[in-house]
Amino acid sequence: MAVLSIITALATMALKTWAWSLTGSISILSDALESLVNLAAAGFALYVLTIAAQPADAEHPFGHDKAEYFAAAAEGLLIIVAAVGIAAAAWGRLQSPAPLTQMSFGLLITVLASALNGATAWKLFRVAREEDSLVLRADAEHLLSDVWTSVAIVAGLAVIWLLPSQAWLDPILALAVSVHLFLTGLRVLAPALAGLMDEALPANELRKLDEALAKTLPAGTEVSALRTRKSGRRRFVDGNLLVPGQLSVGEAHTLCDEVEDAVRAVLPECDITLHMAPMAERERH
Repeated sequence: MAVLSIITALATMALKTWAWSLTGSISILSDALESLVNLAAAGFALYVLTIAAQPADAEHPFGHDKAEYFAAAAEGLLIIVAAVGIAAAAWGRLQSPAPLTQMSFGLLITVLASALNGATAWKLFRVAREEDSLVLRADAEHLLSDVWTSVAIVAGLAVIWLLPSQAWLDPILALAVSVHLFLTGLRVLAPALAGLMDEALPANELRKLDEALAKTLPAGTEVSALRTRKSGRRRFVDGNLLVPGQLSVGEAHTLCDEVEDAVRAVLPECDITLHMAPMAERERH
């Protein structure tokens, strides 16, 4: 999928750069710069996904899944940097207006590039859901953001094409693109930072975890000091399984296995560790 993103980014960047060279539109240039960011992000994502796919080893006993967060964070930062650059270019054009040329051809090329981005974003979203991949989801969100950006630009430039006296709209569109991109960058960056900080599982997954425990734990037992986190597609859960003191070691282990299986049934790719302790030591745990 990362290869598909790279091919799409190369194609759309070439198309939008061509459209910009024909029209001189600063808003189309901003769109082309966003495609350049797409290309850089897709290349980095391809590299990071190969790292994340590696199995756990002696130096990384919990696996390499967290590498995805670095890719998503890098993409978010790249988007924010691009937004600032586009805003600067748009401000410069506001200060020094320039005429636009060959608008019809430029608009047609931009629409073609947007359609290509839209198809790729749809495919990436589907695969990201199937594989629970943060980096692919970040890539898809960025591409979808690019599509909506292009739609707004095409609509604005169509107005300028019909009413050439409204050419001042071009840098205004570019400024709007920069704001939209900045917000997209923050949206991509937030879950990556949450993952790097080992934030707890989302509320819907915690609810599934609580329901699984409630259905599985017999009376007189409970799980305490429960902690959760996520690393890429993998989930980690640990806590204390408190059992009655009269329960044999074998019975306690059987119960522990049942609880762990119940959790894995509702939370895929889950690594769960439970420390067994007698209920009498509840205050210590």
